Amino acid sequence: MTAVEEWVADLRDAGELTPDAVAAIVDAHGDRGSQAIEAVGESRVKQYRDFTVVVGHDDEYIVEDDGCTCADSEYNLDPEDPDQLCWHAIAVRVAEAIDAVDEHDMWYSDVRDFL
Repeated sequence: MTAVEEWVADLRDAGELTPDAVAAIVDAHGDRGSQAIEAVGESRVKQYRDFTVVVGHDDEYIVEDDGCTCADSEYNLDPEDPDQLCWHAIAVRVAEAIDAVDEHDMWYSDVRDFL
């Protein structure tokens, strides 16, 4: 079991962000883990009909299957290592595990046209 799978399982069992889960996420992912937890706490993980989106500080990022449209994911992480995730992908995993995804019954592609 990978580190990500372990903390996701712990979160699902607890149903919330516990101090132990926060410590496991930060231990495994450092600053990325901290940023992800902050994003979940601020309800910045959004589920649309077509995409899951994380609202970052400068832009919005689409996350699918642990892949992300951010530069960190594209340039700094090993896609073959399941424990290397950008903070946006970590935030999606956390939010899904504790049922904290902000759901919108609309297409992101339509919303994005207004931004």
